Amino acid sequence: MALQPGARLGGYEILSPLGAGGMGEVYRARDTRLKRDVAIKVLPETLSADPDRLARFQREAELLATLNHPNIAAIYGLEDAGGASAIVMELVEGETLADKLWGIVGTGLGRQETPRPVPLDDALAVARQIADALEAAHDRGVIHRDLKPANIKITPDGKVKVLDFGLAKDMGTGVGRGSTPTPVPISLSPTLSIHATNAGVILGTAAYMSPEQARAKPVDRRTDIWAFGCVLFEMLTGRQAFAGETITDVLSAITRDEPDWTALPADTPPHIRTLLRRCLQKDPQKRLPHIGIARIEIDEGPPAGVPAVAQGFSPAEPVRKSRAMLPWIVAAVLGVALIAVIARWAPWRAAVRPPLVRVSAEIGVDASLANDLGASVALSSDGTLLAFVARKGAGGTQLYLRHVDRLDATVLTGADNAEFPFFSPDGRWIAFFADSKLKKISVTGGAAVTLCDAPNGRGGSWADDGTIVFQPNVTGTGRGLMRVSDGGGTPQTLTTLQEGEANQRWPQMLPGGKAVLYTAAVSAGSYGDANISVQLAPGGTRKILVRGGFFGHYLSSGHLLYLHDGTLFAVPFDLDRLELTGQAVPVLERVATNTTVGAADFDVSNAGTLVYVNGALFTSALPMTWLSRDHKTAALRAAPSDWSNPRFSPDGRQLAMDLAGPPQQDVWLYSWERDAASRLTVDPGNHAYPLWTPDGRRLVFRAQPTNASVFNLFWQRADGAGAAERLTTSPNLQYPGSWHPSGKFLAFTENSAQTNFDLMILPMDGDDTTGWKPGKPYAFLSTPSSEIDPMFSPDGRWIAYQSAETGRPEIFVSPFPGPGGKWQVSTDGATFATWSHTRKELFFLAPDGRILVAPYTVEGDSFKADRPKVWSDVRLAPRPRGTTGSGGRSFDLHPDGDRFVVALAPQTQEDIKQDKVVFVFNFFDELRRLAPPGRR
Repeated sequence: MALQPGARLGGYEILSPLGAGGMGEVYRARDTRLKRDVAIKVLPETLSADPDRLARFQREAELLATLNHPNIAAIYGLEDAGGASAIVMELVEGETLADKLWGIVGTGLGRQETPRPVPLDDALAVARQIADALEAAHDRGVIHRDLKPANIKITPDGKVKVLDFGLAKDMGTGVGRGSTPTPVPISLSPTLSIHATNAGVILGTAAYMSPEQARAKPVDRRTDIWAFGCVLFEMLTGRQAFAGETITDVLSAITRDEPDWTALPADTPPHIRTLLRRCLQKDPQKRLPHIGIARIEIDEGPPAGVPAVAQGFSPAEPVRKSRAMLPWIVAAVLGVALIAVIARWAPWRAAVRPPLVRVSAEIGVDASLANDLGASVALSSDGTLLAFVARKGAGGTQLYLRHVDRLDATVLTGADNAEFPFFSPDGRWIAFFADSKLKKISVTGGAAVTLCDAPNGRGGSWADDGTIVFQPNVTGTGRGLMRVSDGGGTPQTLTTLQEGEANQRWPQMLPGGKAVLYTAAVSAGSYGDANISVQLAPGGTRKILVRGGFFGHYLSSGHLLYLHDGTLFAVPFDLDRLELTGQAVPVLERVATNTTVGAADFDVSNAGTLVYVNGALFTSALPMTWLSRDHKTAALRAAPSDWSNPRFSPDGRQLAMDLAGPPQQDVWLYSWERDAASRLTVDPGNHAYPLWTPDGRRLVFRAQPTNASVFNLFWQRADGAGAAERLTTSPNLQYPGSWHPSGKFLAFTENSAQTNFDLMILPMDGDDTTGWKPGKPYAFLSTPSSEIDPMFSPDGRWIAYQSAETGRPEIFVSPFPGPGGKWQVSTDGATFATWSHTRKELFFLAPDGRILVAPYTVEGDSFKADRPKVWSDVRLAPRPRGTTGSGGRSFDLHPDGDRFVVALAPQTQEDIKQDKVVFVFNFFDELRRLAPPGRR
């Protein structure tokens, strides 16, 4: 029942009705306490009983509360009076944009016949404020989903207020923040959320729906950009961009037809025409990626003297998502270049920039890009060759090469387990990381050449002087950058960590060789808040260029590219002064990104071609899941977090794990029966790789105190009593692996500059009564190959470990304390050996993320393992990587031997095949338009 004037809701007196819709009735009311008029949206009692309606109403209030912007109606509070829920909001005086356009409040069939276009300057002033409001909402992760003239109010002094976030959606970790957009149920679409008896209102609302909304497809901020385009078009022309007599007609026009561009007034500036076309692209991938660009276009317009065709967009240009398109695109680009040359020579024409050409193309092989790595693609300097890392079937990664003007890619034999490829300046070689080494391989094929050790490489750059700058994570470098000759040799230190840097990675040697650009993490394991820095080389001064960005790339167009919140930004950069010379602007959304390693899947050639992988932000924040022997999964800890290296306590009732910061990485304990978590390590510095003692009383872990350069071993009581105690002191990086069941020996991994990663044993003497005393560590296995992750068998007779002696990581077993032989258990690559305590089974992880199992028998002094088989087809996600030759553990076996705690691979990364890349030709011209280089 409607509220009558004089009715009271808490401290508010109802004055008069203002309007009604599917999400409630709106009234003017008087705040009797603060003596001001407000607007109150009331969800009637009948609708409050509907849990879905009530939840959506509550969500609107929560979303509004996150927004604080002069162009968004403010929220004052949430009231619950007499069973009716009410949102108290700012009362915005004035008329709606629909009033200005059509002379009535509503939209649709009841409109007057004669439209009233808004004068150009007024329309742009309104549009600019709408863009401001949407940008503020999008930056807070909120999309409106029902932007239309009736939801835009204009105050008497010209202030625009965007109203009615009743259909808004919190993107949370969604598009623009990293995850795959969620399909919107049609019941929540603007068309059907309004009373179905009011056909005019439905029709008016449907006219501003994006094509993806009309098809009930996933939506993100680009659906608001479409609606913005519809509103701006309507202001300028006095007619809807998409109209019809019925809802079906309107939706058909939205999905199939173009607006009547001839209806735009003759004085509409070319850059506004282009902006409208970019907003109203039916394919979201070709639509304007960020509403902030619209604000910039309205404010600044195109560079002086540049004709409309030079604004980096050709709306009539068809884009076919086909491999067969590539040769023709190359020819088209050459043709455009020829036209540009003729245009420059012709005295009767102004210079015309080539149009931006965007093409989605298959990679040319039946494989899936390894975009969980975050940097799986690379372009040669001239833009003619594409190198990429992909997985084929259940195997590990392989390196592929494709000529851009051909349809098929070829595998480069000898580059198995490749990661993070990059080209030599002349395009004749591809460097990559594999099996704890930095390697190179010719683009014509042949054997891969090992250049040097790189236990955990994080990006490289091939300089013009024949050296390669890279991040190897080798002990003793301070986790700074190294350089080595492209012919191989001993790496030399290029940079060391600066104050405030947890590490340096993804280097790029700038032209001229005087400085290196890199990403610096503020806290280990998290790059969402990293910095882009430049440092004079070798060992010179450092300058932070961008705070809150990662994976920086300098381009010969005079720009710096970097990632922030899943969006690619560009900013003008002066190479001589090593300074930014302009404001950063967003240029591209949904680049496949991995904030755990601080990388993104894009590359740009010196010829001005961009290639990128379209995808979601890859995040390590995942829930913890049970995976049982019958292959069923169940929630263990539903709250997503950046956890890794889980270890069950001996009684199976607690889990130890490390959680990434900020501000640091710490060891946490989780009682899964009580769903209670507590932090164990509290000292400054990073702590990781927790491991229970056999009696469950203590945990050993690796720690890097704030004044130390490497990780050593410490332990602490599990009940939190007492301080952490140091077990080892070494200049080398160390991390724990496994306790002997007697509690007298701790197996761990240590990195040596001479022999790479080695297996070490730390003897322990004493007991809880007399006290424990660590002995002198000794090498159990030390070879030129890397041996890591030692795991004692339940009876203490054997040690399982991972070695790269065959050229890729495999699981081996050797007797303890030795001497004796060794047996290779895995056959196709494996990591993280894990023994069962209830059966004679040895588990490990396959390269494709599945858990394998190898039953075994022991005959005398011989260890015999059966051929490994898949224990479950469920794929696990990689966890945050440490400074070892492998990533963090993503699973552990419960002491009952029947279930694992696991990190399930996100669907967007593992279950959906990723076999396409996007080429953007003439990218430099677009950058120069969006962010013109110049001095401040």
